[in-house]
Amino acid sequence: MGKICKAKLIVASHITGIYDVNRSTTLANDDFSLVTDWAKSIAELGLHGIIFHNNFSKATCKLHQSDHLHFVKVVYKPKFNPNVFRYFVYYEFLNQYAHLIKNIFFTDVSDVTVLKNPFIEELYLNNPTHIFCGDEPEILDNEWMQKHAEHLRNKIPNYAAYKSDFKNETLLNCGIIGENIAVIRPFIEKLWAIHRQNNSDNKTLYTGDMGAFNYLVRTQYHQKVIHGSPVNTVFKSYAQDDLCWFKHK
Repeated sequence: MGKICKAKLIVASHITGIYDVNRSTTLANDDFSLVTDWAKSIAELGLHGIIFHNNFSKATCKLHQSDHLHFVKVVYKPKFNPNVFRYFVYYEFLNQYAHLIKNIFFTDVSDVTVLKNPFIEELYLNNPTHIFCGDEPEILDNEWMQKHAEHLRNKIPNYAAYKSDFKNETLLNCGIIGENIAVIRPFIEKLWAIHRQNNSDNKTLYTGDMGAFNYLVRTQYHQKVIHGSPVNTVFKSYAQDDLCWFKHK
């Protein structure tokens, strides 16, 4: 693994064979088309990407691996849904290889593409203590998030107070998260700790990843978060905005 770790990385997780509550389906195990656009966008920009996966075949990995794309197989732990399990993977990864990494983004893989190299952008370089992330044209207090946060609301003592304090703030999206390693490593540690302590027994129809992410950012990084253009395009606009670093649907 150490040989494929670069100073600047874009990382994603692709867990299949498990029912996906967001898509209401089970993703096929060896379908590379689901990640093609993500992988292509990274290669075209000369960046380096890693996909953590549980079911790509050796043949598929060999066919698509390149100087710009590497595959790392992981053993899925069904105690956590795939959206949450990825933070365990990232936590373990950073624990082992943070010393080799300077800057990193974690993104969704099937609906995110990279439009510009974020690591050379002035906004990124001038804000080394901030968290960069995606967002949506919604406020935090919306019907979907109320349902999505049901489990965490019953587990985290101050969750209701946080929702009240930040109810009119923009809904942040964890499909794009990045910064230099000094900032992002403790952030991922905190995010995984929330899930480990509060989300392993989630029996609702919602994964809780958006709830935990917004809770952490708003309660601990509220003055240190940058989201929206130029970090990400408008969520679900399917727009090719040349000013933005990432397209999220």
